[in-house]
Amino acid sequence: MDVKTLWNSTLLLHVQVYRLREFTLEWLQSLIYSDYRPLFTTQDEWTIWKWVMEVLWPFRYWTLWMSKRHTVTLHHVLTAYNNMFDHMDGVMQALAKKKTQWKEHVFLAVKLARQKCSKYYTDMSPATGMRLISAQILDPFRKLRPFRKWHNSIHIDPENETSYSSQYQEAFLKYVESE
Repeated sequence: MDVKTLWNSTLLLHVQVYRLREFTLEWLQSLIYSDYRPLFTTQDEWTIWKWVMEVLWPFRYWTLWMSKRHTVTLHHVLTAYNNMFDHMDGVMQALAKKKTQWKEHVFLAVKLARQKCSKYYTDMSPATGMRLISAQILDPFRKLRPFRKWHNSIHIDPENETSYSSQYQEAFLKYVESE
């Protein structure tokens, strides 16, 4: 969560290695590389690999989802955190009574990640919380959506600086920045 590319890069590395596992095994079948065969990942290690990818996936989803938006995203912060908390709680619940060493390690890693997310989540001040709530209530995209249904000639266009949504968004952002 500190840097959006950190979790995503780790996950993409895992996904790529997992996809290439058959090719890597084929490569190791060559006599030239036979000395490296003992280093090839075991089936148990691939199982661990899949768990780690599963744990990291929501971090990738939310960081990419937020970074691709061209509108206000502040109101989605609570949803993103709650979704990640639910995911981490589910992983920890699934691993809570497991005694395999790697499952205990994954459990601990998820527990620490959850604590770090909780710290960020609880570090919000009343003012920050109020901004999040205000952003949810005043989100120009959601707020002006019903106008599109009222009359076809309104033509709300976010690219048009004179549109209702653009004017509303600009006024809201000025208010948030000044307050």
